[in-house]
Amino acid sequence: MKKDRRSFLRLAGAGGALCAAGATTAFAAPGEESGFLDLFAKRQSVRRYKSDPVPDEHLRLILDAARRPPTSGNQQPWKFLVVRNKATIERLRARCLQLYEANWPQDLPAAERAARRESAAKHLAGYFSAPAFVVVLTDSQSMYPSYNHHDGPLAAGYLCLAARALGYGTVYVTDAIPEQATREVLEIPERYERVCITPLGIPDGWPEPMPKKKLEEFVVFESFA
Repeated sequence: MKKDRRSFLRLAGAGGALCAAGATTAFAAPGEESGFLDLFAKRQSVRRYKSDPVPDEHLRLILDAARRPPTSGNQQPWKFLVVRNKATIERLRARCLQLYEANWPQDLPAAERAARRESAAKHLAGYFSAPAFVVVLTDSQSMYPSYNHHDGPLAAGYLCLAARALGYGTVYVTDAIPEQATREVLEIPERYERVCITPLGIPDGWPEPMPKKKLEEFVVFESFA
């Protein structure tokens, strides 16, 4: 993890210097190997975390990377809501459990209801073991709001890669932490639409890599003819 962090800090420092100088020089020439490409294979969805806090300087690096993807007309419609307060995180977890239970049949037998509640609590416990969360939002009052659904996930992807570069885990969460829960507990204004929420922290053990399909299954050259 330390090696990953040192490499990313050097890259971030070099990138910041180039941006400040207005330089356009690439970090590597076409065909040259870049350690950055390893991140795409190393990023995994993490659902259980250690309690160690994420230092402010690392959080800033991650968020700075998350704001840099391509965007429609350079509108940059994103907003990143960072949650680290333990009491707030607990209220969010509790509200998720309430919303889960609200969707169960009202005539569910008591024993089955208790079993479902226990299962749901265990499911949420992994996510909510993280010391921090980032809610990725887009602004419905942006210059081109009809393109927000393209721009928002790009920011989330950049965030996940930057976190992995520093040795942190994330997971792109949608329904598992209902949008209603985040909007109510975190008092998100109506103008902002949620893309996802991700826990952020040191993994309590990295998960085994998921099998991926072969590249050839995804690529078509020239046309489908």
